Amino acid sequence: MYDPVQLRTFLTVAQTLSFTQAAGRLGVRQSTVSQHVRRLEEATGRQLFLRDTHSVELTEDGEALLGFARTILEAHERAAAYFTGTRLRGRLRFGASEDFVLTRLPEILEGFRHEHPEVELELSVELSGTLHERLDAGRLDLVLAKRRGPGDERGRLVWRDRMVWIGAEGLRVDPDRPVPLIVFPPPGITRARALEVLERDGRGWRIACTSGSLSGLVAAARAGLGVMAHTRGLIPPGLVRVPGLPELGAVEFALLRGGRSSQAAEALAAAILSGADRLTRPA
Repeated sequence: MYDPVQLRTFLTVAQTLSFTQAAGRLGVRQSTVSQHVRRLEEATGRQLFLRDTHSVELTEDGEALLGFARTILEAHERAAAYFTGTRLRGRLRFGASEDFVLTRLPEILEGFRHEHPEVELELSVELSGTLHERLDAGRLDLVLAKRRGPGDERGRLVWRDRMVWIGAEGLRVDPDRPVPLIVFPPPGITRARALEVLERDGRGWRIACTSGSLSGLVAAARAGLGVMAHTRGLIPPGLVRVPGLPELGAVEFALLRGGRSSQAAEALAAAILSGADRLTRPA
């Protein structure tokens, strides 16, 4: 009933919230993306996206289709791997941003290991800035991390969102006092963005907590020590958006390949891209 090509296009639009970006990732024309979505909407009899000239959002039925689409595509991939007899081997050094510690990324990695048991997967969880440095130094083969900022188009876009200020429920920031910040240490990309935005707005700030662990930052935020800049779709339980501070802008997560080419890295990249909607869901 549902064409896997159309489902893959649908998932890509849902992950990027952009028909243009989806076309770029898939290597097709934007008109082809629109056609695939339209045909899928005809097949389901439901509207899957709300879109205008400025934004694209999933409808309730679109949200419902995410899980079904992923399941169908994973079944296709398992069948293809089985009948082609492809068995990947070797060592794969994969780095993931701290942002994904509390998401369902482990489920994607578990599925990859099940499909490719002879691949020796080594996982590093670090700040995005550190992952970029290790990739550039040849110490990682594949990285899932924030892009460094506007103008950075390296890698394949996985997911776009906005950054927001979050803190404990009921926390209010006094406009006449320095903003208490809960931040990663350098070279954290989120840290750099927060400081840049506040300084551009003329707001004073002070560091209330520094931790290299997302769990440490979340604990400090839940204790009411201050505010932290965070991706809107990954807000941890117990924390809420804090108003009254300058806009932080958009954030993009991308998959970046190292200099050493391997089929294992390409297979893991494909698994992450096809299951990227799980990266916005808590474990």
